[in-house]
Amino acid sequence: MRQQTFAEGTFERFRKPTRRELLLAEMDRVIPWRELGEVIEPFYPKPEGAGRPPVGIERMLRIHFPQHWLNLSDPAVEEALYDSRAMRNFVGTDLGREPVPDETTICKFRHILEAYDLGERLFALIGEYLADNGLKVSRGTIVDATIINAPSSTKNRDKARDPEMHQTRKGNQWHFGMKAHIGVDSKTRLIHSVAATPANVPACVPRTGRHDSQVLPDLLHGGETRVWGDSAYAGLGDVIRENAPKARDFTQKKGARHRRLSDEERSSNRTKSKVRAKVEHPILVFKRLFGFCKVRCRGLVKNANRLFVVCGLTNLYMARKRLLRVT
Repeated sequence: MRQQTFAEGTFERFRKPTRRELLLAEMDRVIPWRELGEVIEPFYPKPEGAGRPPVGIERMLRIHFPQHWLNLSDPAVEEALYDSRAMRNFVGTDLGREPVPDETTICKFRHILEAYDLGERLFALIGEYLADNGLKVSRGTIVDATIINAPSSTKNRDKARDPEMHQTRKGNQWHFGMKAHIGVDSKTRLIHSVAATPANVPACVPRTGRHDSQVLPDLLHGGETRVWGDSAYAGLGDVIRENAPKARDFTQKKGARHRRLSDEERSSNRTKSKVRAKVEHPILVFKRLFGFCKVRCRGLVKNANRLFVVCGLTNLYMARKRLLRVT
């Protein structure tokens, strides 16, 4: 380990560790850096000739992940690295020896992840890592979807909204953007399946004369014995049995204007909600704590890549206490 220069030295006698420093220290210990770097290494530029060599993969990941945790743009994360000693220590940058990677380098790294769908592979690898540490997928799955808003303004170069995003109505309010569909383990509350669609894609649509689901099969791992969901997934028992033969349908019953729910159905829905509410925990983490409630880029592919990475980081964040006990 290189000796720290005076540029990164601290002489503050009464300094107190901040919550950001404590979070970065915990995440540094639980993230499998080497395994994640091996996924990216085949697609990462190799040093050529006498030009400047590319920044190391692990260092770029150490910039990319806090960018999601703090919901920062490429220029903002570069400025945050210059401004925050805690982030520089996490990344491993000493301003006495080298500058921080600029926003163009950070942007190009993100484009590599998007071009080769590496976000999904990183999410899968994190799931395997958690399973190896005792956080295996159980027999119950809770499915849900949440809206990620997109800018609806047409004051841009194309004079149009993002064509890959769509609007949908929720209650009495219209939303424009995409939907993040997730399958959450009912025991550990960790996300095991992710899908991204435009916001107007419902839980089920009529197709070939029957009701079929466009997204639900992607959210089930097949070994379930129980599947929970809100009333948007009502009537999908056949789809559930087709993709998880041993699963029982615990989705909530849905009433209608001319068919109100009975007292027994209402009581059953309340009982199911006690389990189904667990799906809101990871959604709270990536939408409220990580700030992923609005897309930053145009196009569904780029935002789907971000969704996979954010969901993987959400799992690590929620499991960090147990992982720290294991390590």
